[in-house]
Amino acid sequence: MHTITIIGLGAGELDQLPLGIYKVLQQNQDRLFVRTEEHPVLRELAEEGLTFHSFDAIYEAHSEFEAVYEQIISQLIKEAQTSGITYAVPGHPLLAERTVQLLLKAEQEGRCKLTIKGGQSFLDASFNALKIDPVEGFQCMDATSFKREEVQYLNHILFCQVYDYRVASEVKLALLEDLPADYPVTVLTAAGSKAEEILTIPLEELDRRVELNNLTSVYVPPAVKEMLNHQFFRLREVIRVLRGPDGCPWDKKQTHESLRKYLIEEAYEFIDAVDQEDDEHMVEELGDVLLQIMLHSQIGEDEGFFTIDDVILTVTDKMIRRHPHVFKDVQVDSTEEVLTNWEAIKQEEKGAAPVTLLDDVPKSFPALLQAEELQKKAAKVGFDWDNVQPVLDKVEEEWQEFEEARENQNKEEMEKEFGDWLFAIANLARHYKINGEAALQRTNRKFRTRMKAMEKAAGLQDKTLHDYDLEEMEMLWIKAKEQHKGEE
Repeated sequence: MHTITIIGLGAGELDQLPLGIYKVLQQNQDRLFVRTEEHPVLRELAEEGLTFHSFDAIYEAHSEFEAVYEQIISQLIKEAQTSGITYAVPGHPLLAERTVQLLLKAEQEGRCKLTIKGGQSFLDASFNALKIDPVEGFQCMDATSFKREEVQYLNHILFCQVYDYRVASEVKLALLEDLPADYPVTVLTAAGSKAEEILTIPLEELDRRVELNNLTSVYVPPAVKEMLNHQFFRLREVIRVLRGPDGCPWDKKQTHESLRKYLIEEAYEFIDAVDQEDDEHMVEELGDVLLQIMLHSQIGEDEGFFTIDDVILTVTDKMIRRHPHVFKDVQVDSTEEVLTNWEAIKQEEKGAAPVTLLDDVPKSFPALLQAEELQKKAAKVGFDWDNVQPVLDKVEEEWQEFEEARENQNKEEMEKEFGDWLFAIANLARHYKINGEAALQRTNRKFRTRMKAMEKAAGLQDKTLHDYDLEEMEMLWIKAKEQHKGEE
C-alpha cells in the first residue's frame, strides 16, 4: 500500500499557486490524478505541457454525485496499490471536498495511506472579493447538501458549489422560506482569478439571470434580526426582554402559579379551533400555548432552576427513548405494541419510586377526563367488568340513589350521588369506546348551533328570545333542530 498525496489547486490562476505545490505537480505528473480538469490552473499547466489523468468521464456515467465520488475513491486506492500517486483537487483539500473526506474515512478503515499538503482556499479570495471579515460571524455551506434549519442568517453566509440552475433554484427556494424575495445576494464566480465576476441581484432572480459554473458561489449578507421573527431564537429573546429590567410590568410580576389558568384557557381555545377546522385560528392559538410555555421557562431561568433548553432536551430525549422502533432496532407490528412498549419504558423511567396506581392521573384534569383516565388505570389491573350490562345496572343504581336524595331534599347527598352517576356514565362511555369529553363537546356545539338559530329567527321578527314564552321557544327549537338536521 503506497501513499496518496493530496494537494489543492487553489481558487485562481497559475500565478496564485504556491511554489511548493507547483513543484509537486511538475515532479509527479506521471502519476498525477485530478478530480476535474475544469480549473484555471490546470488549463494553464496543460499549456505548459503538464500531463495528468482526469476523472471527468466518471461524472457522465452516474446520475448521483455520491456514486461519482465513490468510484473516484475506488480507482485512487487501486492505483495506490502499485505505487504512490498524487491527487489534485480544486481549492484547499480540506474545504468542501467530498472526495477527500471519503479518502480520510478509507484511511481510518486501513484501506489507504494519505499525506495532505496545502492549497489556497477559495475562501481567501472570496473574502477579498466581497470585502467581508469572517470574524464577524461566517458560515460556509455546500449548496448541494445543506438543510434550511442549519442556516444562520445573522452571519455572513457563502454557498459553494452553486454550479448549475437546479442547485441555484434549490438554494433560492430554501432561502425564500426565511428572507424576502428582494433580499440582495451576491453571485461570485472564479474568485481571485482574472475571470472573476461579481453580481448582486434580488434573491428571487438567483436562478434566472446569472451565468453559473463549477467556480460559482453565492454570498448572503447578514440579516437584521427583526426579519427573523419567525425563528425560535427571536421568540426567546422577546420573552427575555419582556421579563427583563426594562420589560413589561405585568410580565415581570407573573409566577408559575399566576399563569396556571392561562395555559388551560389557551389549550382549550386551541381545541376549539381544531373542532372548527380553522387553520388560521389554530396557528394563533398554538402561538398562545407556546407563549405560556416560554413564559414558564423564562421564569424558571430567572429563578435559576431550569431553562427552555432543559425543557427541549427533556422532551427530545424522551421521544427518542420511547420510540425504540424508530430510533433503534426494536421491531413492532401494531400500534398496540407501540403503546405497550411506551408504558413499559415509562414505568422503567420511574424506577423503583413508590408510586400508586392512580398517581400519574393529574388532579387538575377536567372532571370527565379525569374519571375516564382513573377508570382506564383501574381496568389495567383487572378492576373492571367484562361486559357492559353491569355498567348499565350501575348507572341505573346511581340514578336511583340520586332520586332518593332528591326526594329527601338532601342537597349534599344529591351532589354526591349525582357525581357517582356521572362517574358511572363516564364508565359506560369507556366500555362503548366513546370519548366522553368529545361526546359532551359535540352536544355543546349542537346546543350552540340551535340557540344561535333561534336567536336569528327571533331577530327576523325584530324580537329577542326574552320576548317569547317557553312554549314559543320550544317551537323555535324544533325549527332550529330541523333546519340543522344532518349538520350535527
